[in-house]
Amino acid sequence: MNRIPAFRAFTALLCFAAALLAGCASAPSGTGWVMLIDGGKGLENFTRLGDANWRVVDGAIQADRKNGTPAGILLSKDSWRDFDLYAEFWADEEANSGIYIRVTNRELVNTKGSYEVQIWDKSPTFATASLMPPAKAAPTFKAAGRWNTMRVTAKGARMTVSMNGEQAVDVEDTAFPAGPIALQYNAGIIRFRRLMIRPL
Repeated sequence: MNRIPAFRAFTALLCFAAALLAGCASAPSGTGWVMLIDGGKGLENFTRLGDANWRVVDGAIQADRKNGTPAGILLSKDSWRDFDLYAEFWADEEANSGIYIRVTNRELVNTKGSYEVQIWDKSPTFATASLMPPAKAAPTFKAAGRWNTMRVTAKGARMTVSMNGEQAVDVEDTAFPAGPIALQYNAGIIRFRRLMIRPL
């Protein structure tokens, strides 16, 4: 009996199951990576803006409520210019969230002073994995109801975004050269269980 086809089928099944959980991708390894969030640890690496209820829930940092109009923000205490960023996140169907990069205004974090990697499946204009404001991702990128991976690389003017191992954005823009990163909460439920960054 030939066991190789059965083994290959089993391997493919395992990869499919992993894809459902996190895009069949694993966290990066090697030197130079800075762990900002790891299994719910890392709130001390951020400053809070707004009043979202960021807290540790089941091994992740989660927000599911805010008061008032401004978005709830976790703003990193450190800044970066050129970097590779890796995130693992979970969102429900109502989630309106995002990852800001190169934030230039520490008092008011928005797309007038930084780039935002969108996490909002119901957005009418910029789909999840878009890089706002310069580049839209295809509307096929969806995050709701599963763990996802996001990889963002910024080097000079060029920025790329990949979600679950599939490239979504490749664009050049010079509006915002450097700054902190930030996590946004606007609606629904958003969880981040891992956030890593490596200067380039």
